[in-house]
Amino acid sequence: MTQIQVLKFSSEECGTCHRMSHYDSKVIEELGLNFISVMLQDTQTYRKYRKVLLAKYPNKEGMGWPTYLLVKDLDSDFSIIGEIKGGHPKGQFREMLKQIIS
Repeated sequence: MTQIQVLKFSSEECGTCHRMSHYDSKVIEELGLNFISVMLQDTQTYRKYRKVLLAKYPNKEGMGWPTYLLVKDLDSDFSIIGEIKGGHPKGQFREMLKQIIS
């Protein structure tokens, strides 16, 4: 089975992003997914994953803070299989992830 990567696009100035960071990576890893944090201020990491973000949001319109993109085959011809935008309580976040991967 192809490993699913969850890219979290966030910003240091985003309060919701910070609140989600208390549990998002734990929940993602509990579900057997791989978590990658992409802070807009971390230019090296952002440049590496920018193509994934722009595939979904060519001009960044409509994305939420944070935006989680669930991606298969990240290192080749990747495909985005789902997304979660904005802040959610831990249990709801877990259920949203489960729905996407089921």
